Amino acid sequence: MTTVAYQGEPGSNSATAARALYPDSDELPCTGFEHALDAVTLGDADLAVIPVDNSAAGRVADVHHLLPESGLFIVGEYFLAIRFDLMGVPGATLDRLECVRSHVHALGQCRKLLREGGWRTLVSDDTAGAAREVAELGDPRHAALAPPAAAALYGLDVLRPEVEDDPDNTTRFVVLSRDPAEIAPGGERPTMTSLFFTVRNIPSALYKALGGFASSGVNLTKIESYQMGAGLGASRFYAEIEGHPEDERVALALDELRFFSSEVRVLGVYEAHPHRRNN
Repeated sequence: MTTVAYQGEPGSNSATAARALYPDSDELPCTGFEHALDAVTLGDADLAVIPVDNSAAGRVADVHHLLPESGLFIVGEYFLAIRFDLMGVPGATLDRLECVRSHVHALGQCRKLLREGGWRTLVSDDTAGAAREVAELGDPRHAALAPPAAAALYGLDVLRPEVEDDPDNTTRFVVLSRDPAEIAPGGERPTMTSLFFTVRNIPSALYKALGGFASSGVNLTKIESYQMGAGLGASRFYAEIEGHPEDERVALALDELRFFSSEVRVLGVYEAHPHRRNN
């Protein structure tokens, strides 16, 4: 049976995404992103399901720094609609509430509720972990912002449902494996390619490196920069493009990228999630 690692506790959004993708798998909750990636690298898990960015909070920075060094490949993606409920121990009420716990991203995605309540906030390592902490405390003055599944899992009552600021709040997850996906070019389903590259430390290097995508008509859907170390050398970039590296247009664009880069590494070629076609 496939074992899937994820960061967080049972009832977290990562657990929900892992179960949606691989409903018949064994789950391996991990304390951190690095732990989840190491589980795959060391063979304790077959796959890892990791969040990379959120429509409201932006990128999950730790993940982007860990990915290029992990030696793993992106083999899939999944978009999960994010919902948060405010939950407390049985008998808790909003008028008695003093403190709300959750992951820092969840607190940032529910600012309207927190401003309205004026409650003190405490940062937890994980949204579902915050629900567990509230259950263990047994104190009606404490509540958690957590995914709906966490309430039943930890025996909490929902004080306010669906309290996220943005009803379209969505997190994108990627699936990581020790081996790349076997995706042939020219398939019926749209393909995505993720890659890292480092441009040469020369004037206009980034402009010239990306010119091939424009001239070849390749859609660049994401590009993010990362400074390597404390020096002033060239930055590393993470990019995502539509298409397969063996497609003629993509191959031409990658050739030009390599000419102006000191390093180009393909992180994964995988099928685009249907969410992309609906937005």
